[in-house]
Amino acid sequence: MTGSAMTGSAMTGSAMTTATAPARERPHAAGGGSPLAGTGTLARFFLRRDRIKLPAWVGGLGLFVVYIGAALPQLAPTDDDLAAVVPLFTQPVGRMFTGPAFGMDAPTFERFFAAGYAPYLFLLAALMNIMLVTRHTRVEEQTGRAELVRANVTGRHSALTATLIVAAITNALAFAVVAGLSIAMGYAPLGSVLIGLGTALTGMAFAGIAAVTAQLSAYSRAAAGMAGLVLGVSFLLRALGDMAAVGGSALSWASPLGWPAQTAPYVYDRWWPLLPLVVVAVVGSAAAYVLQSRRDFGASLLAPRPGPAHAGRSLGRPVGLAARLQRGALLGWGAAIVVLGTVNGAFTDAMLSASGDMPQAMQDMFGARGLVDGYVSFLGTFIAVLAAAYVVYAMQSLRDEEGRGRADLILATPVSRASWVGAHLAVVACGAVLILAVTGVCTALAAAVVTGDALLVGGVIGSHLGASPAVLLVLGVCAVLYGWAPRWTAPVGWAVVALMFLVANFADLLDFPGWLRSLSPLHHLAAVPVEEFAPAPFLLVLVMAGALGVAGLVGFRRRQVSG
Repeated sequence: MTGSAMTGSAMTGSAMTTATAPARERPHAAGGGSPLAGTGTLARFFLRRDRIKLPAWVGGLGLFVVYIGAALPQLAPTDDDLAAVVPLFTQPVGRMFTGPAFGMDAPTFERFFAAGYAPYLFLLAALMNIMLVTRHTRVEEQTGRAELVRANVTGRHSALTATLIVAAITNALAFAVVAGLSIAMGYAPLGSVLIGLGTALTGMAFAGIAAVTAQLSAYSRAAAGMAGLVLGVSFLLRALGDMAAVGGSALSWASPLGWPAQTAPYVYDRWWPLLPLVVVAVVGSAAAYVLQSRRDFGASLLAPRPGPAHAGRSLGRPVGLAARLQRGALLGWGAAIVVLGTVNGAFTDAMLSASGDMPQAMQDMFGARGLVDGYVSFLGTFIAVLAAAYVVYAMQSLRDEEGRGRADLILATPVSRASWVGAHLAVVACGAVLILAVTGVCTALAAAVVTGDALLVGGVIGSHLGASPAVLLVLGVCAVLYGWAPRWTAPVGWAVVALMFLVANFADLLDFPGWLRSLSPLHHLAAVPVEEFAPAPFLLVLVMAGALGVAGLVGFRRRQVSG
């Protein structure tokens, strides 16, 4: 009996195994066994999600080309004016900002475009692709949305492949826009195509780099931060290499940002320096596939560092928690802005050297009452725009905390809505003012050292701190939008920052109407030291910023918190 039962049981188990075997084969038969199953559907889905962001990025690159093409003939309308601007591009500090300065011995508008402004197209393309790849890979895994997608008929590498396809489409559009508009501006076709290819291939190279960093870290900010670190090091190597000699040096060739500049558009028109970008894009993408195969879904190759066993006392208060959450943004943005401001201060002596022959349009841009004071005022305005960008970026963390449900956990405790949002507003406001103050001091010291004029210190610091109410007004705008219409916080915030930049740099050059100038918070403040400090508008803008912040707190108390 026992043997018969065992035989029957074995036969039943064998029958069950036979019956269930085809079920395990069904996903393969439907395409689910392929690591690339569903790639086309995901690519179309990613393009649908980015239907606003990607055209905005590509359109921004095109707008940059149009602005430079329109501004150069007005800044330097004659050959003598062009020759007078050459020292700003050929001096070591100028090459650090721009590039290797090819063709400045016989300057033309197209050569100025390639030498002074095309490198920033490459930089913007790199940033665009870092954010694109991180958004569609690590962010999706971190939020759990990728797990829902994988529950359908999709392969292990489908999301990564779809992301790279979207990146390739975006960079192809960037190539077409940049090259096409450059040719439309009257620039030589071959050099314009090289600049367009340099923009697109730089973007693909950093897409490959970001695809690798997305496999290394379990967190999207860390993945983007590592790719951003590679970009920062690339910029530093390129800057130091181009400072060493006209035409670049060995350090220039060690940087991905240096390779497209070495094509020397409109001068030598070399194609082969773009080949390393292709290699980086291919190797980076291939490495990302290999690394993804070696890790678990949702995990990372670098284990997250465990936090301390006990939280500090400050984290038990809204301000302490806000400071901890905002720490990364403050340190990252603050360090970059301080370094940039210090370099700008070191450029003061070069401005003085070129001041005698500088075109009138550029003198008007930096101030009619003295080039040094105008340049100092320009530095304060420029850093204020960057500080405003930090404010908009930092305020997006509130949307992130709310969207991921962490705000619900905090608000379920005795912490009120006003104290939670107010703590973040206070931390961001203090961080913005701190960035302006530290940058002002470092810029002032750099300017005083290179010029030997200690009297510049007070004016430089004043130009930075004098613009602080405008930055806080941007924070107030973001606060009121977050309180009443949170979806509009980032779009409107970045639009205000862009408006501040355009008014500060192009209002006089392009003859902006008065109503458009008045929309910029900086327009209502005195341009120290060109203008004497005016307490009334300073305090008025501060009061407006505070009122907007309070209105934002009222709006957040009235609306529903989304988890």
